Amino acid sequence: MPTPNGYKISVLPGDGIGIDVTAAATAVLRAVEEKSGGFQLDLEELPAGAGYYRETGEDISSDTFDKVKKADAVLLGAIGLPDVRYPDGTEISPHLKIRDELGLYGGVRPIKAYPNIPQRLADERAASIDLIILRESTEGLFYTQGRGEVIDDREARETLRITRTTSEKLFDFAFHLATQRKARGGRGKVTCVDKANVFRAFAFFRKIFDERSAAFPDIEKSYNYVDAQALDLIRKPWEFDVLVTENMFGDILSDLAGGLVGGMGMASCAEIGDDHGLFQPAHGSAPDITGQDKANPLAAILSAALMLEWLGERHSDTNLAAAALLINDAVSEGFGSNRTRPMEFGGDQGTEEITATIIGIIGELPSGPAKTGGNP
Repeated sequence: MPTPNGYKISVLPGDGIGIDVTAAATAVLRAVEEKSGGFQLDLEELPAGAGYYRETGEDISSDTFDKVKKADAVLLGAIGLPDVRYPDGTEISPHLKIRDELGLYGGVRPIKAYPNIPQRLADERAASIDLIILRESTEGLFYTQGRGEVIDDREARETLRITRTTSEKLFDFAFHLATQRKARGGRGKVTCVDKANVFRAFAFFRKIFDERSAAFPDIEKSYNYVDAQALDLIRKPWEFDVLVTENMFGDILSDLAGGLVGGMGMASCAEIGDDHGLFQPAHGSAPDITGQDKANPLAAILSAALMLEWLGERHSDTNLAAAALLINDAVSEGFGSNRTRPMEFGGDQGTEEITATIIGIIGELPSGPAKTGGNP
């Protein structure tokens, strides 16, 4: 439990541009902490990832893992380097262990169009894209990570797992999320994305979805097979609100959707469980631009806002909710006024200038009680 108005945050910058964007996110957190007042963040930076594995032979130490489990929240940068692998050839992934150990089943991926950023779709309705991809993050095909097998160098097998316990939590989370968004003027719709026409596991997934939807009669429900959903994210993404899906499908669809609203530099993410939350940009470590002041830090900054909002709701702390709103408003204002121009989108601003711009806008914005809701 946090001390009154004090919160312990484990900060894992990780690898590559994770280091750059985490520094940006923590600078913005300090700015809203000073602006909002009423709370304190104890940010403890901890090592983990591919670079740490290369140095020590372990991807995360037991001491760091213990601190992560005891923290009020975890802020992560990015994990992985292309030339550092486990003995089985897979990438270094301590964040997957964290998800599994802490039961972070709800992967929240906001997809929101901002003004003055590239719109990949010509249809003018693309400017109104505002949806959530809710990715189950502990099961599905990712369940087999570290458990797959290669048989006699002639056949490889992985196992997909769907459980009732986790799926019920996931769907309840999805409907609660849609309820919150509807209260703020959103559509109030949950779409179950699966492949129930082929796989028994997904027919089971859809069956549980139907069962849990009965408790939320005011929320519209719909279904889409994952291949059709990929098509519809190109044809009519503005018609969707909350998409709930299996782990691998959510991983793929959230990258596709991120491309519709500029790119992965805007892809914030919250990994939520019953008792823990981890917050990270959904992009990779991009080691080719590490330390060059080129990375777009906004995904990390928006992930930090998700962290504050979650902590605020969890601990009934309106100061945290107000701070989250400040960050979201600053990002919106930055794009709306064309003061934020990431290199990722052909602009002239690198990591440090974008960070300074967002902090400057935060200083200009009025502070006060948070509105109902926020992002997502």
